[in-house]
Amino acid sequence: MKFMKLGSRPDTFYTTEAVRSVSSEISSDLIVQVKGSRYMLHKFPLLSKCLRLQRLCSEFHESAQPQIVQLPDFPGGVEAFELCAKFCYGITITLSAFNIVSARCAAEYLQMTEDVEKGNLIYKLEVFFNSCILHGWKDSIVTLQSTKSFPLWSEDLGITSRCIEAIASRVLSHPSKVNLSHSYSRRGRDDLSSCNGTESLRHRPVSKGWWAEDIAELGIDLYWRTIIAIKSGGKVPSNLIGDALKIYASRWLPNISKDGTIMKQAASDPDSDSIGEITSKHRFLLESIVSLLPAEKGAVSCSFLLKLLKAANILKASSSSKMELARRVGIQLEEATVNDLLIPSLSYTNDTLYDLDIVMIILEQFMLQGQSPPTTPPRVKGSFEKRRSRSAENVDFGFQESRRSSSASHSSKLRVAKLVDGYLQEIARDVNLPLSKMIALAEAVPDFARLDHDDLYRAIDIYLKAHPDLSKSERKRLCRILDCKKLSVEACMHAAQNELLPLRVVVQVLFFEQARAAMAGGQVTELPNNIKALLATHNVDPSRPPAPLSTTTTVAGEDQWSISGLKSPKSSLSTLRMKLAEDDDLEENDIHPDGIGRSSKLKALCSIPTRPKRMLSKLWSINRSASEKN
Repeated sequence: MKFMKLGSRPDTFYTTEAVRSVSSEISSDLIVQVKGSRYMLHKFPLLSKCLRLQRLCSEFHESAQPQIVQLPDFPGGVEAFELCAKFCYGITITLSAFNIVSARCAAEYLQMTEDVEKGNLIYKLEVFFNSCILHGWKDSIVTLQSTKSFPLWSEDLGITSRCIEAIASRVLSHPSKVNLSHSYSRRGRDDLSSCNGTESLRHRPVSKGWWAEDIAELGIDLYWRTIIAIKSGGKVPSNLIGDALKIYASRWLPNISKDGTIMKQAASDPDSDSIGEITSKHRFLLESIVSLLPAEKGAVSCSFLLKLLKAANILKASSSSKMELARRVGIQLEEATVNDLLIPSLSYTNDTLYDLDIVMIILEQFMLQGQSPPTTPPRVKGSFEKRRSRSAENVDFGFQESRRSSSASHSSKLRVAKLVDGYLQEIARDVNLPLSKMIALAEAVPDFARLDHDDLYRAIDIYLKAHPDLSKSERKRLCRILDCKKLSVEACMHAAQNELLPLRVVVQVLFFEQARAAMAGGQVTELPNNIKALLATHNVDPSRPPAPLSTTTTVAGEDQWSISGLKSPKSSLSTLRMKLAEDDDLEENDIHPDGIGRSSKLKALCSIPTRPKRMLSKLWSINRSASEKN
C-alpha cells in the first residue's frame, strides 16, 4: 500500500497528568480541548495554518493566561487532531489509506486551506489522494471502508464517490491492466513504498471475477453503490455480477445456508434488542441484494435464489422482495432440486411445515414462461412461392429458432413435473397438509408433462398413510389426479394391493394392466370390440406402453372413477360397471346388508392379479356367448 510522509522534525509530543503537550522552550499559550482530552499548545504554529482557530481566538481579549478553545464535535477525535497539530509544528506524520479520511475531515474542520498558507494540509492531502490512493486497488477499498466512520463529511468532500468510481473503473478494465498486491479479502501483508517511488506490486493470475471477494468486505450501503457503478459500466457480464452477489451473501449471511435453525430462533423472538437489531440488519442486507440481482435469466443459480427466498421467509422480508425472488425462481425452475423447494413456513396462520403458497406462486410463474409457437411455419403465397426471397428465408429461420425454443420449454416442463412429484412426496408426510393444497400443487403441472404417474402415485400413497382419517370422498378427490394408464407394472402391482385406495381405482388399475398383459403375452391377436371401445374412451392404445400416451382429454369428475364407454346393453362388461356402482354404495356404508365388509371384498379383488389370463378369458368367453345368442 502507498503512504506519504510530511514534515521532518522528530515527535516531541508527550503526556503529563492526562494532558498532551509539546516540548518547547516557549511556554504554552493555547489550550485545546478535544472530546475530553486537553492539549497544551502554542498559538503561532497552529493559527498560521488553521483559519478556524484564528477566528475562535480572535473572540477572546488579550490575556496573560492561555486561551482555552473547545472543539467538541471534532471529526476523527484526538488522533486526527494530533495529526493536524503535528503538521503545524513540522513534526513528521505518515499518511496512508487507513488515516487519510480522518485527516482530510479534520483538516477541513480546521479550515487548513490555501487561503491561509500555501502548501497547506488540505492541498497536500488532495494531491496524495488523487495521485496515489485512487490509483491503488487495495488503497481505494480501504479508504472507502474508512468513510463509514465519517459518512456526512466523506460525502460532502467527495471522498466516497471518488473511491467508488475508482474501484468501478478498475473492475471494468481488463484484468491484465490491473496490478494487484495480495488480495484484500485474504488480508495479506502488503509491501509499503514511498509515494514518489514505484509501488511494489506482485502480479498473479487473476480471473474475470477477481474483484468479487475483495469488495465483499464493504458494508451493504457502500457495496450497493459500488455494484450499481459496476453494472452501469455495461462491460461486466451478468453472471459475474451474480457470482459477486453470491459471495457477498455468504460473507454476511452465513447462517442462511448453514444453520437455518439459528435464524429461526432469531426470528421467533423479534422483541429482543440484540436479536431484533441483527435481524433488521440482515433483512435490509437481503432486500438490498435482491434489488441488485441482474435481470438476465441464469445470471444467478436457481439454488441461490431459493436460498435467498428461504432467508426472506425467516427474516420476514418485504412481500415485494419475496415476490421478486419467486418470479425469478419461476423463470428457471427446471434447475431446482426438491431440497431447494422445501422452504420453511414461519406463518402463525397455519401449521404446515413448509411454505406451500410461495411454491404455488413459483409454479404459476413458471407456467407463464415459454408460450408455444405456431405448429406450422407461415406459408409464402403468390409469386413468392416460386422465388424465395431473403425475407422468406428469415421467416423460416425465425420459425426454426422458435421451434427450438419450444422444445426447450417442453423439456423444462417435463423436468419440473418430476420436480413437483418429488416435492409432493416430501410434503405429503406433513400431517397438517390440507388436501386442497396437495391437489392444487399436483394439478399445477400440465398433464402432458407427466410421462408416467409413478412418482405421483407414491406421493398419493404417502399422503394416504400420513392422513388415515380421510373420508372416502376425500380419498376419491385425491385419486382423481392419478391416471392409471400411466402407471408402470410395478406401480400397478402395488396399487392393486393398496387398501388405502378407493375401490374403483383398484379396479381401473387391474383392468388396464390386464389388457396390457394380454396383448404383450401374445395369447390373443386382437381384443374384443367391447374392450376396444372401453379403451378408446380413455384414449388408450393397448399396443403401446402407457408412459408415452397422451392424456390431453380429461375425464369428468365422477366418470373417471367408473369404467364407462360401454354402449351395448347386452355386453357383459356393463354388468361390471353396475357392480362398481354397487361397490360404491358399499364404500358409503362400511358394512353391506349381507354382512360382507369392504376390506374383505378388496382382498378378494386384490387376488385377481395372480390370475390375469383367467380373468380376461372369462370376460371374453362371456362376450362370445352373448354374440352367439344374438
